[in-house]
Amino acid sequence: MEQGDTQMEKIVSLAKKRGFIFQGNELYGGLAGIYDYGPLGSLLKHNVKELWLKQFVFSREDTYLLDAALLMGENALTASGHVGGFSDPLIVDTKTGKEYRLDHILENAGIENADELRFEEMCKLVEEKGILSPDGNPLGNPREFNLMFKTQLGSSSDSSSTAYLRPETAQGIFVNYKNVMDSMHPKIPFGIAQIGKAFRNEITPRNFIFRLREFEQMEMEYFIHERDWEKYFEYWREQMHEWFRRVGLDESRIHEEEKTGTGLAHYSKRTIDFEFDYPFGRKELYGLAYRTNYDLSKHSEHSKTKLQYTDPYTGETFIPHVIEPSLGLERTILALLLSAYREDTLGNGTRVYLAFKPEVAPYKVAVFPLVRNKEHIVVKAREVYSSLKEQFGDVLWDDNGNIGKRYRRQDEIGTPFTIVVDYETLEGDDAQRDTVTVRDRDTGEQERVAIEKLSAFLEEKLRS
Repeated sequence: MEQGDTQMEKIVSLAKKRGFIFQGNELYGGLAGIYDYGPLGSLLKHNVKELWLKQFVFSREDTYLLDAALLMGENALTASGHVGGFSDPLIVDTKTGKEYRLDHILENAGIENADELRFEEMCKLVEEKGILSPDGNPLGNPREFNLMFKTQLGSSSDSSSTAYLRPETAQGIFVNYKNVMDSMHPKIPFGIAQIGKAFRNEITPRNFIFRLREFEQMEMEYFIHERDWEKYFEYWREQMHEWFRRVGLDESRIHEEEKTGTGLAHYSKRTIDFEFDYPFGRKELYGLAYRTNYDLSKHSEHSKTKLQYTDPYTGETFIPHVIEPSLGLERTILALLLSAYREDTLGNGTRVYLAFKPEVAPYKVAVFPLVRNKEHIVVKAREVYSSLKEQFGDVLWDDNGNIGKRYRRQDEIGTPFTIVVDYETLEGDDAQRDTVTVRDRDTGEQERVAIEKLSAFLEEKLRS
């Protein structure tokens, strides 16, 4: 296996070269922890979100979709514990003024699972071991740094106008629990799901799109009776593994980490982190948490509103408990790029390709005219392209450069099949006329297919 730095350099380079991911505000030097998605990256994100919606929402009868606001008031985030306790340990290089997360400093010094230590334990280790900054300088006194982006609503500056960019999508679900209950009248168990942005003012964003200040979550809160939590925890654990297979993640690189002690969030009774072998180490990809009824209880207490559920059959009234499968979209994209990246020696020299599953590939099919200066070939290729685009949608027209370069380009963006309209299509013998060349991305193998059978051929290939 390649060294981690080399792997990441290749992924970052390919992502920019082929229009997947760009540094945010790059024209003006860039913003740390902020990334923009180009034409191909936007399509990849869209396809991943569509797959998540199909599995976690649209294929189910018990789940409701939500789109909560990005801004949240101070009262709601005080109730959830974010205003007072949503922080990371910060430490400063006394000579350069550079700021670092304290647990990252400890990890660099060889201390494992530093992020699971209490703040006081981290501070003690720095002092006892005489740990220095990455530049070899003394470190200052650690402090807790709140990660939320704070703002004011309107022209007033009193506390009632204070708001925050939400640090997680979950709280938007919890504060809308009563609205969903009153409007949809769901019966337990049921889920409320959403895809949306969240914001955290990370001290040291790093590792490309792994740790960001602006990111997107695909998240569900599944409301249950307390007695059933173990059953539904296991059910959603299995659903997470089904997702790995469905989206095309390399399961050999995924590991379950049972969180214990200080590794458990304050609201959680049980949490499993699904960790992925990234080039920079084994790190969290997704989480599955049993959040008990902590959030609804806190919001009920602070808002002085009953957030209960009454069983229509037994009459029992209780505050529901929650199982939360939480999936980060950007970490999914990074894990997909790493899972799909391939190099081989097909043809002349090294070939790079992305072995995406067709469901997530930005384009499923690309259509080429063999040459672009022969009108009759171009016209026929356009006919084929238009017909396929009407049926499949995710079809790309490409006539830029010679045919070899076009194949390489489509391989690098992960297009499963490329179709070439050539001289034989229009002028060949009876066996070749009205046929096209279809090339398979993974094998490089080509075969002639009759245009009239092309749609059915591609449907079968994409489905299999």
